[in-house]
Amino acid sequence: MTGWCAQESRARGESPLGTASRARRWILLEQPGAWGRDALRESDLPPAVAERLLAWSRDLPARVLLLRRPAGGRPIGTERALYAGVSGPGERWLEWLPLEHVDDLLDLDLTPLRDGRTLGGLRVLDPLYLVCTNGKHDPCCARDGLPIARDLVDVVPDRVWESSHVGGDRFAGNLVCLPDGLFYGHLDVGSARAAVAANEGGRIDLEHFRGRSCHPFAVQAAEGLLRRRLAIQGTDALALVDVERRGDRHLVRFVHRDGRTLVAEIATGRAGTQQPLTCSGPPASAPSYDLVGVREE
Repeated sequence: MTGWCAQESRARGESPLGTASRARRWILLEQPGAWGRDALRESDLPPAVAERLLAWSRDLPARVLLLRRPAGGRPIGTERALYAGVSGPGERWLEWLPLEHVDDLLDLDLTPLRDGRTLGGLRVLDPLYLVCTNGKHDPCCARDGLPIARDLVDVVPDRVWESSHVGGDRFAGNLVCLPDGLFYGHLDVGSARAAVAANEGGRIDLEHFRGRSCHPFAVQAAEGLLRRRLAIQGTDALALVDVERRGDRHLVRFVHRDGRTLVAEIATGRAGTQQPLTCSGPPASAPSYDLVGVREE
């Protein structure tokens, strides 16, 4: 490792917009203890459970994450929390399905999730907050994520979890707000509190916003850039209408809740120089997004 990738990303002023990992379906399993780089296969999960989770991740498809409480996990073999839900552009929800033992997961049918249908669990009414702390995947995730997760226990005590890798190592500390599927990056303890406060108030913290997981990367960037230009913070203030691509340009149309149709034109490209995107990976050119203009239709 030549340096801390998140620290270097901050130093060069890299924007996190347009980098939220793509996901519309979520499966979140409480798994105390240590996680390896490949968390599902490198933890104390029974192999059959790990393989079932991997199958769901491929077949539904879904983003599968492991969770643990920031204050330290519960003993192996006790009741586990399982959450599943969707973060679509319209319907967004999570359900809680407690497991008496982790092996009980093998008796569940999560295929209704493919069509956005209920699994019969208890609907989660308040947002969950996931902080990536998977240091075996990238040391920045543990260095920057652990202090945030531990601090948020004082803010949203029963709703914050440490999570396995969420994507975007160089944007650590990373925070995911569910069920909306909002990603934040380059957080510290203070800015994480601000992002949570904004989310609790139905707003988006534009300074650290990475994007909305249900949208393609260019649309994520367009939404963030449009929001910044017009100071639009309401979480549900914009709804995607369509995207028109013209070479390296994207025309992304949103309808504002006041009835206006707003079009953000963005240019996509690659950063001019190669930079480390993770602490252990080779340098690469990151995508870039620039706002060309905004108009009202």
